Amino acid sequence: MAKIATRDAYGKALTELCEVRNDIVVLDADLSGSTKSGMMKKVAPERHFNMGIAEGNMMAVAAGLAASGKTVFASSFAMFAVGRAYEQIRNSIGYPQMNVKICASHAGITVGEDGASHQTIEDIGLMRVIPGMTVVQPCDGPEAEAAIKAVAELKGPCFVRLGRSAVEVINDSPDYKFELGKANVLKRGSKVALVATGCLVHEALKAYEMLKEEGIEVTVVNLHTIKPLDETCLVELAKTHDVLITCEEHSILTGMGSAVCELLSEKQPVRILRIGQKDVFGESGKPAELLHKYEMDAEAIVKAVKGVY
Repeated sequence: MAKIATRDAYGKALTELCEVRNDIVVLDADLSGSTKSGMMKKVAPERHFNMGIAEGNMMAVAAGLAASGKTVFASSFAMFAVGRAYEQIRNSIGYPQMNVKICASHAGITVGEDGASHQTIEDIGLMRVIPGMTVVQPCDGPEAEAAIKAVAELKGPCFVRLGRSAVEVINDSPDYKFELGKANVLKRGSKVALVATGCLVHEALKAYEMLKEEGIEVTVVNLHTIKPLDETCLVELAKTHDVLITCEEHSILTGMGSAVCELLSEKQPVRILRIGQKDVFGESGKPAELLHKYEMDAEAIVKAVKGVY
């Protein structure tokens, strides 16, 4: 299977958008080679601005450009885009509902050797509590391209969470369709449903194959849109399964799992287990080794399923 990093797909989608739309402006905080936003300079260099290592200022400028009618994409590592610029995102982009798309790469612990200082495990929580903010985490290259093009059509602030590491392509079938706010059911099973997002969709699919060899078939769902949640899909899963297991490369506090728990506790109570980063920081290491150590890989998912099946 081909492997593509979602950040690479972001750069490709931006380039294609800039070829057909002259209202798009791209800002980056001196990391355009890593975030891949610099790829669009080949077709529209006059609409790409390096704002330097000043993320707060970048978000304020993005808000100003959006106020003048532009569709703005602002990129940096998730740690800096969200952590360093939170006040400006909240007050200058979120509060006035500016048409700014914050596309944050190098999210989660699969940044690997960069260590805990760069492994953002709280960004989903910070973004989803901002009123009116759409939050998306694509699981592979094709989905990242589709997500970027979808948020470009959506008026208002969006946060798109992107990864550093290349991941296998899942969504390469002719009938694949991406729709904001609509989860994709990848595998149909019974009793246990794995609700995954981002790179842990891949781990959930690996776990599905491992469990299937032992005669256990679970449901696997790709929840690419974390806000707004697909209430219809999640309530149906809660009605038809005994246990839901949420899988995310993010803190289990305030992340996708928390959002699912909040929704279903009101709409359709069901037992939910959360796989993700516990209440600890990460450390430097290979991405796969870190997922294993912090119990977010396929092996950990299989263990969780067997514990409740």
